[in-house]
Amino acid sequence: MTPSRDPTAAGVAEAAAKIAEILPPTPLLPLEIEGQTIWCKAESLQPIGAFKIRGGWHRLTALSAEERARGIVGVSSGNHAQGVAWAARRLGIAATIVMPVDAPAVKLANTRALGAEVVLYDRPGGEDRDEVAERVCAERSATLVHAYGDPWVIEGQGSAGIEIARQMDALGLGGPDLIVAPCGGGGLTAGLALACPDAAIIPVEPEGWDDVCRSLASGTIQSVTADAPPTPCDSLQTMATRPINFRVLRERCPFGLVVSPAEVRAAQRLAFNRLHLVIEPGGAAALAAVLAGKVDLKPRTAVVLTGGNTDAADFAAVLTGDD
Repeated sequence: MTPSRDPTAAGVAEAAAKIAEILPPTPLLPLEIEGQTIWCKAESLQPIGAFKIRGGWHRLTALSAEERARGIVGVSSGNHAQGVAWAARRLGIAATIVMPVDAPAVKLANTRALGAEVVLYDRPGGEDRDEVAERVCAERSATLVHAYGDPWVIEGQGSAGIEIARQMDALGLGGPDLIVAPCGGGGLTAGLALACPDAAIIPVEPEGWDDVCRSLASGTIQSVTADAPPTPCDSLQTMATRPINFRVLRERCPFGLVVSPAEVRAAQRLAFNRLHLVIEPGGAAALAAVLAGKVDLKPRTAVVLTGGNTDAADFAAVLTGDD
């Protein structure tokens, strides 16, 4: 399905205003790394435990009365699912979410608890989630709310950048000059680029799932290879970005970075010990790149901690590990 328009900076500003009416800003926490302070945006403290509530709210509030009556279909490994389900319940819209069978149990349970119907697809077996979602949409005449290839979703995610800029300005720092963010399909990074035109934006992906990094390097959209390894970063397991995202990314992101599972676990432990936050693997990817020395920090660097939806046993194993 081709989006009807491109996202805009004005749309990001509109999204930020809408979200400010219903949610307080998430904290921007200082963290000293080798003598330099970075600013961590704790999106894990959103009501659904992730930044995806932003895009979900902006998209669903833009639906017409007729579209709301027909319901919506979302596609997600869990965080977008919860964001859309949260917004749908608040707005009285029927929500169906296509989710992978191997999604973390906490994400499946939370999505159902928010009132959404969950339709499972076989991600390990290679089933195409977009094909499943389009079939469900056709059967129900519902509106597809894509996890990242949607202009309203991109604008909604970008509202985090508006908050970062305002919070840093309130501290007398001025706006950010660098934002490092985890990247799956590129919805958040594209939104941040629109929200903060004076900041460099660096997307960070897990090993083997670095399609955006390779796309930026080649100048054309690349897909994840068929032999991609397993990754703990379930929220960043997208096969390829989309043209609507890439048109923004290739103009604003000179390169992307890749982090290993061990680097992600180190970031999760540090966030817990130093910031007292529970961060899921995908949510810790940007911090992982910083801690691994892969980022040339600037005086006003912001790092987005995108989510905290992780199974308790998995997180306990990370905390007690020593790799």
